[in-house]
Amino acid sequence: MIVFVSGGARSGKSAIAEQQVLEAAAGRLCYYLATASVYDEEMAERVARHQQSRHALSQFAQWQTIEAPLAIDQAIAALPANGAVLLDCLTLWASQVLYGSELSEEEGLALLANSLCDARARSMHLVIVSNDINEALPPTDAETWRYLAFLQRVHRWVAAEADSVIEVVAGCAVEWKPTRGCCL
Repeated sequence: MIVFVSGGARSGKSAIAEQQVLEAAAGRLCYYLATASVYDEEMAERVARHQQSRHALSQFAQWQTIEAPLAIDQAIAALPANGAVLLDCLTLWASQVLYGSELSEEEGLALLANSLCDARARSMHLVIVSNDINEALPPTDAETWRYLAFLQRVHRWVAAEADSVIEVVAGCAVEWKPTRGCCL
């Protein structure tokens, strides 16, 4: 099962996604696939908040964190079949593809496609989180437009592939795609 959870910054999407993984894990080990690179104090604080949140939500479950800023395909391949995995987040992963690697956009999409294909083939419950950043004022520079266009392309593709698509607004989950086939 592949679930795509999106929403604005601080909307509560991580809590919703964490709950999805905990329910799928049913007491087994949960895997947290982190795409963030800690590069400053603010990012270190965000990572610490997410770790505290997972700990508070999961009194009886354990989380194993795997750091994979770019190589999510390799990280997923190393996880056991039937695992419950939270990939957080595509927003940061997309920036790694465009600005922190030698990958083209097409190669990045292929890497993502291989990751989802592998997860589905091995019956993983994969919950993917991303920020919906296209509802702010339009960017004024070409590079921000490029990033936004790539991220939205990734979102459309993941939404089409996912079994469930959830948007989080003010902590409330709205399920847009409860079954395969109703999107795009």
